[in-house]
Amino acid sequence: MNRLILIAATFVVFFAQPSAMQAEVKVGDKMPAFELVGSDGVTYRSADLEGKRAYVIAWFPKAFTGGCTKECKSMREFGGELRAYDVAYFTASVDPVGKNTDFATSLDLDYPILSDPKKDLSGKLGVLNDRGFTNRWTYYVGLDGKVLFIDRSVKTTTHGKDIAAKLAALGIAKK
Repeated sequence: MNRLILIAATFVVFFAQPSAMQAEVKVGDKMPAFELVGSDGVTYRSADLEGKRAYVIAWFPKAFTGGCTKECKSMREFGGELRAYDVAYFTASVDPVGKNTDFATSLDLDYPILSDPKKDLSGKLGVLNDRGFTNRWTYYVGLDGKVLFIDRSVKTTTHGKDIAAKLAALGIAKK
């Protein structure tokens, strides 16, 4: 019996997903520092955004899947409303840069998809699920680098419009 407990404990320590081992970032917390490559080939750094612009990162589970396609298209379709705010906005996944670049191209996106294939940022945020993909959560980050809101109830077909409404509710400045 003791041997079985030891085997089970070893399994949990070595095979648990990062989300189970990391604390979840909450509203009011500082956004963890990041450096992620976008589908546009640009490297985006939290240090370059903080103090200059508020930003939104909408995580999706996996490129080229139904819900993720609807979510990304919704953000493209409501891009005019989103660009009215002084905010940078992105979608993000743990897919490799090449896959996200192909996905962005296939959807003719006018904003970048960030790639976190090493799961550094997603692990720090607590957005990873038990399958190693990210949950469909959206993080709104203020000028000071603190998390203003986390949407854990994303509606894929209206997400672009919903983000614009939340930016207004949070008092994010318009351009």
